[in-house]
Amino acid sequence: MTTPLPLSVFIIAKDEADRIGRTIESVTGWVDEVIVIDSGSTDGTQAEAERLGARVIHNDWPGYGPQKRFGEDQCRNDWLLNLDADEEVTAELAEEIRQMFAAEDHLKADGWRIMIRDLYAHETAPAAWAYGYHQIRLYDRRKGRFSVSTVHDTVRPDEGSIINSVSAIIAHRSIRSLDFQVGKYNRYSNMQVADLRQRGRKLPRRRLLTEFPAAFLKAYFIRKYMRYGWWGLILSVNYAHARFLRVAKAYEAELLDEASRN
Repeated sequence: MTTPLPLSVFIIAKDEADRIGRTIESVTGWVDEVIVIDSGSTDGTQAEAERLGARVIHNDWPGYGPQKRFGEDQCRNDWLLNLDADEEVTAELAEEIRQMFAAEDHLKADGWRIMIRDLYAHETAPAAWAYGYHQIRLYDRRKGRFSVSTVHDTVRPDEGSIINSVSAIIAHRSIRSLDFQVGKYNRYSNMQVADLRQRGRKLPRRRLLTEFPAAFLKAYFIRKYMRYGWWGLILSVNYAHARFLRVAKAYEAELLDEASRN
């Protein structure tokens, strides 16, 4: 049996029983521990995670950044790999990380960025052109921690830290269905507006005119959704609507503020 790497994997979750299995199984057998921070699932997420060997800890939802910082504190290793419950470590990435630790090459940096690429329900692997983004997900918590932002969950490396990138990817199953996607961006836009208001930031009202078409063009051409055909058209419209909704809700909040002062 392969000796597990001195690496802790932590996952935040709520009602992810249908997806978290793939996430845990993608790291089972080669990492030291898997910890799931659950914020009150009612669909059996806890039992599914425990069945697969994860340690499950409950923590009421404080927001994205604080929840991930709580997860960091539960780990027994200093080197951490953070995954979301809708993500999977690909076989190529698992092998790359194992080789890095075997040669102690992971110590050449304090944190490692990993490309996270979209994988849809009708696909078996991310398309070569799939939209992705780099995030620090493999890191030494002594050299950086997740931010305290309740909306943005990003590792903030300490000043002077060395950050490199791995070559393999994480597969991101972010959309269960279109119904799920609409509900997700509706909830997330509420959090975005609350965050904007907390920081005292206002969005220009002209963005009510420009946000949707600009976001659609960005999704369709820059994110290359056009390469998915009709499915890409749907993704582009939904992305644009999500961006527009944030601006619309911010404007609605301003109108309600003005009405309350009159």
